Amino acid sequence: MAKVIMVQGTTSNAGKSLITAALCRIFKQDGYRTAPFKSQNMALNSFITKEGLEMGRAQVMQAEAAGIDADVRMNPILLKPTGEKGSQVILNGEVLRDMTAQEYYTCKNELVPHILKSFNSLTDEYDIIVIEGAGSPAEINLKQQDIVNMGMAKMVDAPVIIVGDIDRGGVFASLAGTMLLFDEEEKSRVKGFVINKFRGDVEILKPGLDMLRDITNVDVLGVVPYLNVDIDDEDSLSEKLVSNETYNIIDIAVIRLPRISNFTDFNVFSMIKGVSLRYVKNLRELGNPDMIIIPGTKNTIEDLKWLRQSGLESKIIRHVSEGKAVFGVCGGYQMLGEMINDPDNVEAGGSIKGLGLLKNITTFYKQKTRTQVSGKINEINGFYHELSGIDVTGYEIHMGDTEILEGDFLNTIDVSAGESNNKYDGCVCDNVAGSYIHGIFDNSDVVNSVVNILLKQKGMSVDELEKFDIKSYKESQYDLLADSVRKSLDMGKIYNALGTVSLTSRSED
Repeated sequence: MAKVIMVQGTTSNAGKSLITAALCRIFKQDGYRTAPFKSQNMALNSFITKEGLEMGRAQVMQAEAAGIDADVRMNPILLKPTGEKGSQVILNGEVLRDMTAQEYYTCKNELVPHILKSFNSLTDEYDIIVIEGAGSPAEINLKQQDIVNMGMAKMVDAPVIIVGDIDRGGVFASLAGTMLLFDEEEKSRVKGFVINKFRGDVEILKPGLDMLRDITNVDVLGVVPYLNVDIDDEDSLSEKLVSNETYNIIDIAVIRLPRISNFTDFNVFSMIKGVSLRYVKNLRELGNPDMIIIPGTKNTIEDLKWLRQSGLESKIIRHVSEGKAVFGVCGGYQMLGEMINDPDNVEAGGSIKGLGLLKNITTFYKQKTRTQVSGKINEINGFYHELSGIDVTGYEIHMGDTEILEGDFLNTIDVSAGESNNKYDGCVCDNVAGSYIHGIFDNSDVVNSVVNILLKQKGMSVDELEKFDIKSYKESQYDLLADSVRKSLDMGKIYNALGTVSLTSRSED
C-alpha cells in the first residue's frame, strides 16, 4: 500500500496545487512511483483522458510533474460551475447531472464509495500518493459533510501539511486561526506548516516562525519564496488572467469571457521569449494586438451576447478586416461561425447569429463530446498556409456539432476508446481559424508556425525568435519548481511524516 501525505491550504490560491506538484516531482526524483489525488475539484479547466473521461487540469499538471499519464482516478469528482449556485457534477469522468449547491451538499455521502474506490486502486499501483485539499479546511459550516479536506484525511488516515500565502498578508493569523477551528483529532494530523510566496529576507521572518510554533505547537517546515515558474494554473484566481500592459515583439490578446474555460490552452505563448500573452475584458485593454484568441466557455450563447454588448465583437471584425489573425477554440470557434442553434435548450435555447467570420453552423445537442484526438492539418491556403501538414494531438470537450459550409478543414482522427474515425475538428477562412481541439497550441510545430506567421505579417524575420520545444520547457520548469521547494522545505520531516525515507538518502547510507 502506498504512503500518503496531504497538502491543505488556509485559502484558495494559497499554492496547494504547486506545492503538491513540487512534492510529486521531488518524490519522483528520489525514486518513488508517485501519483497526485484530489477527491473533489471545482474548475472550468478540464482535460479528457485517453479513455474519453473528464478530469481537472490541476491533477493533469501534477501527473506530468510525477512523470506519469493523467488518470481520472486522480480526480473522481469534478464540479463545473454553471452559475452562482449550481454546477455540472462530473463523477468518474462522466456527467452525473447538474445540481444546486444544496443538492450537492446533501448527496456528498453517497459519493464517498466512489472516492475511496479511486483512491484505493491508486494505492495498489504507486509508492506515494500526494493528496491536494480544496479551498480552506476550516469552513466549520461545511465540516460535517467534508470529503475533500480533513474529511478526506480521516478517510485514508493521511498526515497533513498546511500551506499559507504570505504574499496577501495575514499568514500567521490564517495558520493559527485554522488550527483553532480544528478539533483535537484534526490537529493531531497536522505535521507542519509551509509559508508560501515569500518575498524578502527570511531572517526578519524567523521570530514570527518561532512564535507561531509556540502558539500552535506545529513546526514550520519551510518558507517557499515567490517562485517565477511557468506551470499551468487552473484556478479562477490565477494571476495569468489579470490584464497587464506588457507588449513584446508579438502581442497576443485572449478575450477573457465571463465564463472562460480551459484558459491554460494558451499558456504556451507566454513561455516563448518575445511573445506577450494578455487576457483582456474590454476595448481599452484590448488595444491593437497582432492576434486575438477567443477561448472556450461554459456557456457559448451567453458569452457571445456579452461579446456583442461589450463592443468587442465589432472590434474583432475590424481586426479581421485589417488582415490580422483571429483564432477561436471550442466555444470561441462556435462563436466565429454564422449561426448557433440550441433546439434542446442545452444552454439558453433558440438561435443566435455568430460573428460570421467562418462559414459554419453549430447546433447544440444534449450529449457531450469527450475524446482525445490526433491527426494532420489539411492543406491550408492563404494566411495560415504554414500550418499545412502539421501533426496535431489534443482533446475535445464540448456540446454541439459544427457543420462546415466552406473553408479549409482541420482534419483529425478520434482516438477515444480505441476508435478511429476521420472527422473535421475546425476550419480556416483566410486570417480566421477555429478548432474544437483543446491543446492544439501545445503541439510545438503548431505554436512555432503561428509565431512565424505573425512575425512575417509584421515584416520581421522568423529568426527573430528561437524555435520552442514545449515538452522540454515544461520538464525544465517542473525541475526548477522541485529544486526550489526542496531547498526551502525540511524534506527529512516530510519523509518522517510519510513514515519513510528518501531512496536517495537510503542508497547513500
